[in-house]
Amino acid sequence: MNDADVGKQIQQMVRFILQEAEEKASEISVAAEEEFNIEKLQLVESEKRRIRQDYERKEKQVDVGRKIEYSTQLNAARIKVLQAQDVIVVEMKEEAGKGLLRVTKDATAYRKVLKGLIVQSLLRLRESSVVLRCREADRAHVESVLEAAKKEYAEKAKVNLPKILIDGKVYLPPQKNTRDAHGPSCSGGVVIASQDGKIICDNTLDARVEVSFKQKLPEIRKKLFSQKVSQ
Repeated sequence: MNDADVGKQIQQMVRFILQEAEEKASEISVAAEEEFNIEKLQLVESEKRRIRQDYERKEKQVDVGRKIEYSTQLNAARIKVLQAQDVIVVEMKEEAGKGLLRVTKDATAYRKVLKGLIVQSLLRLRESSVVLRCREADRAHVESVLEAAKKEYAEKAKVNLPKILIDGKVYLPPQKNTRDAHGPSCSGGVVIASQDGKIICDNTLDARVEVSFKQKLPEIRKKLFSQKVSQ
C-alpha cells in the first residue's frame, strides 16, 4: 500500500470518527434539550402548585378573617340588644317600685299589705318569739295590725299566739329620696328574725319586687322581646 492509499484510508477513518462524534453530540444535545424541557416543565408545575397553595392559603385566611369579623359584629350587636333589654327591664322594675310607694300612701291598703307580710313571715319562720323591724314611719301601721296578724298566724299554723317584739332601736331605712339617691332605702314592709338572729325573713316590698322579678324574668323577657327577636 502506497502513501496515497494510506492517506485516503486515514481520511476515511477521520471522517467516520467525526461523523460518529457529530451524531453522538447531536444525541447528547437532543437528550439534554429533552431533560431541560422536562425539568423546566416540572419547575413550572411546581411553581404553579406553590402559587395555587399560597392563593388558597390567603383565600382561607381572608375567609376566616371575614367569619371572625362577622362573629365579632354579631356578638357586639347581641350584647347591645341584651343591654337595651336590661335597661327596659330595670325601668319596669323601677316603675313597679314607684307603684309600691303609691300603695304605702294609702293607709288602709298599706296596713292590709303589712298584715299579710307579717303573717307570711311568721309562717316561714315558725318561731314562737321573733323580732320585727320596720321603717320608723311605719311603726304605727305595724302596731295597728300586729294583734290581727298574730291571730291569723296562730289559726293557720294551729299554734299559740307568737311573741313579736318591735325593734325600737334599729329601723329599716326610709324610702329613697332625691337628696340621697344612692344611699340605703326601703319602700316599706317588714323584716322578721328569730330571737337569736340566725333566721331572717326579709319581707320588705323591695325584696318582694326583687323575688317576683327573678321568678317572672323569663316570662317578662318572652312577652317583651320574643316577637322582636323572631322578626
